[in-house]
Amino acid sequence: MNKTTLARTLACLFRSGLLSCGLVLAAGLLAFALAAENDTLEVFLETNPLETKDIKTQAPEAEVFKAKSLGLPAKETDTPYVALGQWLPALLTQFNQLPEVQAQLTRQQQAELAIQAADRAVYNPELGLNYQNADTDSYSLGLSQTLDWADKRGVATKRAELEAQILLADIGLERNQMLAERLLALAEQAQSRKALTFAEQQLRFTKAQLSIAKQRLAAGDLSNVELQLMQLELATNTADYALAEQAALVADGKVIELLGNNNFAFSEFIKEIHVFVTQAKQAPATELSPLTSTLPALASAYQQVLLARVNAMQVKADTSADPTISLAAEKEGTDNKLGVGVSIPLQVRNNYSELQAVADKGIAIAEQGYLARERVLTAKQKQFLYALPRLLERYQDWRELVQVSGAKAAKSLSQQWQAGDVSTSEYLQSRRQLAASYLVGLNLETAIYQSWLTWMGESGQLMPFLDGSAEQISQAPPHMPNAAARSVNP
Repeated sequence: MNKTTLARTLACLFRSGLLSCGLVLAAGLLAFALAAENDTLEVFLETNPLETKDIKTQAPEAEVFKAKSLGLPAKETDTPYVALGQWLPALLTQFNQLPEVQAQLTRQQQAELAIQAADRAVYNPELGLNYQNADTDSYSLGLSQTLDWADKRGVATKRAELEAQILLADIGLERNQMLAERLLALAEQAQSRKALTFAEQQLRFTKAQLSIAKQRLAAGDLSNVELQLMQLELATNTADYALAEQAALVADGKVIELLGNNNFAFSEFIKEIHVFVTQAKQAPATELSPLTSTLPALASAYQQVLLARVNAMQVKADTSADPTISLAAEKEGTDNKLGVGVSIPLQVRNNYSELQAVADKGIAIAEQGYLARERVLTAKQKQFLYALPRLLERYQDWRELVQVSGAKAAKSLSQQWQAGDVSTSEYLQSRRQLAASYLVGLNLETAIYQSWLTWMGESGQLMPFLDGSAEQISQAPPHMPNAAARSVNP
């Protein structure tokens, strides 16, 4: 492309406001040469008569390769959309079989046993036997029982139930964070594979262009220096491919570490993320506070407040004086005796008022801890609702520019390079800018997954969101508290 055409294209972009955002500019530059690479391959195929037979036998594959050579999202060759509900169940099945998750299930069973243990009698009866050898032998049999007058059993049961609910809430939050970590690893793996495919396609196109450059050099249409630039570009692409392969291996290793293997039916779910964010963004501002208060991540903090109150009740019950009733039967010589007794501890030297004050302070501490946790989550929620919609908008702009705006300009650039109107150095520089822009798009996708999964894991909403079918997922409200969260609501 000559300087005049390039200037007109940039001026058009300035008038449309696209250059106000660096990311959009990068996307435009990417689209600017995607089709150009396709045309380069097409010219190469047409100018190599010795490979005509192979071209005819592999025409469909060549067309797909041309359309996806640099990530151009051609509608007819895009990977078919796979709904989240189609591949997620198999992943969740594998996730639930992990040793970490099985350990969580055992902890839940342990909490249920703790409730059963607490719901038992506090005091057992005491049996006493006595024999006295004297002038007149005496025998006595006694039975005593301490009464749970202060309802220690009921308080202990409430405490065990709350501790079990706290454990379940913590386990639910851990599970959300574990699943978010693994989904993010799968998303990063998918992005690294895209980058690897892109690097491989760049390498193949550079080889095709180098062959064209050699033909132009033989025809006297290209200088030897420009041919050397093409060879250097091939070396650069080879190094980029090696680095991309290394990154893909690292991503595969992380998935294997977290899930046991790296072969999972994973597909993009930015569409579902967009639906979730749209619903959350449309929620009235006055509803943010009530919605935040029902986040599963707040369940544990809220139950800590309830537990602090039960602790105060338990201190009162434990320090209360429980009476003891006793029955005794005695035989002394020929005399039979029967006795009944009642004993009550006297809290004269210590009334345990300090212990009660300490427990009351624990309630205030737990309440402040809940408010602090709520404040942090509210701030993160606002940041999430502020940042992610903008990331999605930039991503949509990037895709539209790649798919629509840049194809014609890229084709013109490729044709003018082949015609000699654009120097090889300028053409290669444009290609590098386009490659960088494509990788920026991949990084943007990763940022969307990371932002959404991090918030959903920290807030505890991920598992409830993913539990439904595809239709339920698309219609789900922006905040869905789990069972643990609902159980603490008064």
